[in-house]
Amino acid sequence: MPKVDPKKYSQSLAPYENLVATNQKVARKGATMPYTSVNGHMFSLLTKEGWLALRLPEDEREAFLRKYKTKLAVQYGTVMKEYVQVPEALLKKTSELRKFFNLSYEYVSSLKPKPTKKTAPAKERAAKKR
Repeated sequence: MPKVDPKKYSQSLAPYENLVATNQKVARKGATMPYTSVNGHMFSLLTKEGWLALRLPEDEREAFLRKYKTKLAVQYGTVMKEYVQVPEALLKKTSELRKFFNLSYEYVSSLKPKPTKKTAPAKERAAKKR
């Protein structure tokens, strides 16, 4: 597992937040591991190691991997098959990366929404037990 570097993470956070701010339909989520999602599907993630993973459709993913000479993202020893690891230099180029961030958003928006798993408020649960 890659070593966590708080300095690298903090240097990556501002460019990631700038990227997220380019799309008015998206809000950053997550306190310790920032991410974005739509309809219950995550499409970007800033890891504790300070690198960005973006979820792309297959054709765009393959082109991205070739163009930026990068690899599929790996988290906790598992390959994230639809996610590319964004090179550090590209993360700092918001105007260039914005295209891929928006492609990622559009791709995930096209997926069937995940069912919500919201639990009933405590008062409602207590009333059902009676």
